[in-house]
Amino acid sequence: MSTIASNEEKIVRTNCRGCHGGCGVLVTVKNGVIDKIEGDPEFPTNHGTLCSKGLAFKQLVYHPDRLKYPMKRIGKRGEGKWERIGWDEAFDTIGKKIYNYKAQFGAESIVLAQGTSREFESFLSRFANLLGTPNVMGAGYMCYLSRVVTALSVCGKLPIVDYEGDPKCVVVWGNNVVWNNADEYTGENLMRVLNEGSKLIVVDPRLTYLAGRADVWLQLRPGTDTALMLGIANVIIQEGLYDKEFVASHVHGWDDFCKRASEYPLDKVAQITWVPQDKIVEAARLFAQTKPAAIQWGVAIEQSINCIDNDRMLIYLVAMTGNLDAKGGNVFYTPPKAQNIGQFAKHDALTAEQRAKMLGGDIFRLAARINVITPKMVWNAILNGEPYQVKAMMIHGSNPVVTRENAQEVYKALNAVEFLTVSDFFMTPTAELADFVLPAATWLEADYLGGFFFRHGYIFPRKKIVQIGECKSDFEMFHEFGKRVGQEDWEENVEGDLDAILKPAGLSWQTVKDLPFLRGPVNYLKHEKKGFSTPTKKVEFSSTILEQLNYDPLPTFKEVPESPVSRPEMLDEYPYILITGARTPVFFHSEHRMVPWLRELQPDPIVELHPETAAKHAIKDGDWVYIQSPRGKIKQRAKLTTGIDKRVVAIQHGWWFPEVKTPDHGWDISNSNILTDNDPKGLDAAMGASNLRVLLCNISRAEEKK
Repeated sequence: MSTIASNEEKIVRTNCRGCHGGCGVLVTVKNGVIDKIEGDPEFPTNHGTLCSKGLAFKQLVYHPDRLKYPMKRIGKRGEGKWERIGWDEAFDTIGKKIYNYKAQFGAESIVLAQGTSREFESFLSRFANLLGTPNVMGAGYMCYLSRVVTALSVCGKLPIVDYEGDPKCVVVWGNNVVWNNADEYTGENLMRVLNEGSKLIVVDPRLTYLAGRADVWLQLRPGTDTALMLGIANVIIQEGLYDKEFVASHVHGWDDFCKRASEYPLDKVAQITWVPQDKIVEAARLFAQTKPAAIQWGVAIEQSINCIDNDRMLIYLVAMTGNLDAKGGNVFYTPPKAQNIGQFAKHDALTAEQRAKMLGGDIFRLAARINVITPKMVWNAILNGEPYQVKAMMIHGSNPVVTRENAQEVYKALNAVEFLTVSDFFMTPTAELADFVLPAATWLEADYLGGFFFRHGYIFPRKKIVQIGECKSDFEMFHEFGKRVGQEDWEENVEGDLDAILKPAGLSWQTVKDLPFLRGPVNYLKHEKKGFSTPTKKVEFSSTILEQLNYDPLPTFKEVPESPVSRPEMLDEYPYILITGARTPVFFHSEHRMVPWLRELQPDPIVELHPETAAKHAIKDGDWVYIQSPRGKIKQRAKLTTGIDKRVVAIQHGWWFPEVKTPDHGWDISNSNILTDNDPKGLDAAMGASNLRVLLCNISRAEEKK
């Protein structure tokens, strides 16, 4: 797998992975060095547009603080003392450790962890399954995989907005796609259909750009999405606006669902959600009567005790209006012919005996169906030995000290685990706790089949362009670790692994590497011939799978554990509803805060407050503000806006400070997860999702310095 020769000057067509990925880019290379990155006008997902993260990625690739060589810790954790080693020593030592932990304590004593959509999921899972550990920790318990497993359960496959089919109405629910490309989506496609006249309904507690542009903006009380969805469904049912033919032919449990929806009349829903009754009716009618229509949603609704019910309710709204797998609605894209992620990841290699040892699998039973665990179970196993002791963790492309809830507990657990390795681009607060740190290659430094994991029907060949230091792709790392622990299912090299993925199509990496993309066939209304891939062959508004798992087969609204309604006794001390996780256009979760162009655009973390709320606490625009919950206290800079309710405070997540050169990198100064909770009693019962978006807090003016 060669890079461009140093004497060449050319433009390379490839695919960006500065966030979730999917944007075609043109990379200008001069004398073997990346000169600039810009959008590809001929690419179907972004048509030449490119966000700030993609435009600035050159600065990340060549950043002086990049990890370039494998290192092992010297001395105690957190002291910041490291020794450079070679890759053979790293692979041999780590491989031997993992092999011995499996032999002595069982493969379940080893946890593999990854971040949000790193695109090496299939390689990590393959290594884990062949190793025999059921414990793979990611963000899927509260992000994306929750909607995947919900869709698998109620309609057979995740439905994606068909922007190519020109929806005439789009509902954007808890998503800010024009700032951060969500899984399967780029903001450019939404903006195109809006510019062509499509109607827009936005559901968001904050006045985002999209909310300001919307035909109907539903500014709901955070955490009450399920009640609002059921209220909208009730209006559609009561006014006979649903697709009667589709419901009669393709819906299971309709009568029971109608009865459940009737429990959410307009007056009750308005009281719960703060959304006026006339607005609910207006949104319901606009969505149901405009054809075709589609719903795009984001992780905000999944980071809640109502995670699974939120996901399935949005699918139900699409289905009951006749927009499921219909052109311009939410459709089931067919992927290019290739191995799917389950096949390549060798999910069938994990024995039933080992699968039964999955941490929390007996509690969060729906999550266990797709091998997802919630981090709280890992921390319990490390700190308390419950139900058994986790001895080792391998973390790739993730910074859980900053990105996982109850950060103090996360830090304590990672400091306590017996053996820890981290692979990343930079020395993060999480990497500082490791025994070995491995330098990861970026998307510009590795060959891969981008988009392989997603449901948008594309595969994006992504070519290696440069080599930085001794950085290796995580694909290569798992390939090598697999061989070091005796796994025989890997090909000769990573290119061989890519060939194996493409083999069902009769293709290879060499035959596709110069193609802009591969795409599966686009067909609509597939259910008319073969039904849906559910036990009843219908869209299950009353879920037989959830019922078999001893969950309510019908959706219902549950008040979040810490809100003005559920905990009124807290309001004297913590009077405000806190939203964590507000998106920014320049960062991707905890990434990119060392990139000069991006940090210049936003040097500090932001807390949004209503001017009247700020005035009560003598807070002015730009002041540092303390935000405190029962778990801890952080500070961020005030941004005053009338686009937020006076009772709500919104903070950004993912903040640490690479410029702080002590080993902690200021991880606890502005980290939203100092404030969040992971009490299992308050998690989504089926998935283990936590309530990152709804907590209670107080605020006060802080001193100026960071």
